[in-house]
Amino acid sequence: MQKMTLRAGLAAIALAAFVAPVSVLAADAPVTEAELAGHIETLASDAFEGRAPGTAGEDRTIAYIVGEWAKAGLEAVPDSVTPWLQPVPLVEVQPVSGTAKFKAGGRDIALGDGGVILTGRDTSVSLADVPAIFVGYGVDGAGKVNADVKGKLAIMLFDNAPFGDKLPRYRERRQMLADAGAAAVLVIATDAVPWAQLREALGDKATRLADAKAGPQISGFLSAEAADALLAKAGQSAAAAREAAKSKDYRGAVLPVTADFAATSIIRAYDSHNVIAKLPGAKPDGKAVLFLGHWDHLGICRPDDAADRICNGAVDNASGIAVLIAAAKRLAAGTRPDRDIYFMATTAEEKGLLGAHYFADHPVVPLGDITVALNIDTIAISPRGTPVATIGRGQPTYDAVVRDVATKLGRKLDEDGEADAFIQRQDGWALGAKGVTSLMVGGSFSDMPLLEAFLGSDYHTANDNFSDKIPLGGAAEDADLHVALGRAFADTQRWPGK
Repeated sequence: MQKMTLRAGLAAIALAAFVAPVSVLAADAPVTEAELAGHIETLASDAFEGRAPGTAGEDRTIAYIVGEWAKAGLEAVPDSVTPWLQPVPLVEVQPVSGTAKFKAGGRDIALGDGGVILTGRDTSVSLADVPAIFVGYGVDGAGKVNADVKGKLAIMLFDNAPFGDKLPRYRERRQMLADAGAAAVLVIATDAVPWAQLREALGDKATRLADAKAGPQISGFLSAEAADALLAKAGQSAAAAREAAKSKDYRGAVLPVTADFAATSIIRAYDSHNVIAKLPGAKPDGKAVLFLGHWDHLGICRPDDAADRICNGAVDNASGIAVLIAAAKRLAAGTRPDRDIYFMATTAEEKGLLGAHYFADHPVVPLGDITVALNIDTIAISPRGTPVATIGRGQPTYDAVVRDVATKLGRKLDEDGEADAFIQRQDGWALGAKGVTSLMVGGSFSDMPLLEAFLGSDYHTANDNFSDKIPLGGAAEDADLHVALGRAFADTQRWPGK
């Protein structure tokens, strides 16, 4: 019933767009702060309940985005039983209980209260006498699993040192260990995320793609203190083990430790949706530009007795969707670009880039046709005049287009490379893994002190609300930049295509 209601609502929105007069904007009129503020205030209002996938907040968010894109003159993609929408099948796992007991030499190891967080893959999981192995980062310098983990508990480090961005994030490494047969994977937490915050986050629901590979039967985290105590009981120096793991040839250390695990969970399967629209080109040549940004946030994220229960996600990422809407209106209202331009609002980015990964695995636009993907996320950070940084830079022909467009708009370039640290933390990473050149361009990832101040305060909390304190000058400038980039990459003469 809910899906039928949503589809009927979208059909009504699309029909209204065709019969109602469309206001015509001057060609590429500058994007205003007030325009962005209007979209952000709506999408980050309590009525949208934090835009969590699989909730009424999703339905309201989809209806709003479709309504704005339809009014701009965009067309529905895919043209099917779910126009505008790509269903994304998800599975939600809510931990109910979990216990872990460790033994060394037949004796119980006490790790203290609360040093382990567990999640079972299935409704009920029970494992006994699982041998343990410390695998360092889990992969070697060639990106392959570095130890025999079949049937074992693999204890893995979280961060990416010392291999940098070439090392997959911990989720991907955990999956690689599961693919290699690990029965359980426990990740050693870092000081970067407070343990209490991690416990709260992971004690809540986790989500995966329904068609994803099966993960380990048991997964979870060890606090740094619990991991050090476990290694010490196994006769290992934690500091020495961490140092040894920095070698690209590290092959793990078998521990004289066994573990018993038991976990129960509630499993729920449901569909969320990517929202996809098309601006047909005037001279299509088989190549296309893709704009994307995630519409989802954390939903109702606080307990019933909290004063503010909703994580509204104003900056992350109502601001990005606001820019997608503004860019679509200008590109549709002005001179029609040569190439087709697609706009996609992805779901479940906050749950691991899931919507983007699903699109990459099940593209409704051939990936080989996408000459560039421009991702827009957490864009309302910096003031006007902030230099332009690019996540995904390093391809000279693309870099030259960004440089030319930004310079003509009077923008300076920030090429110190600090933004590169975020390449795996945004939806473009999922497309890049499939060979699609994906860029994230703008000022938000140029001013690191401003970005880090946001990440250390309102980010992923109930404080990421709309207010007049959000700096929208830089976001408006970045919106104009994206309109100009869209025109440049969609110009068959200026950009021959990849």
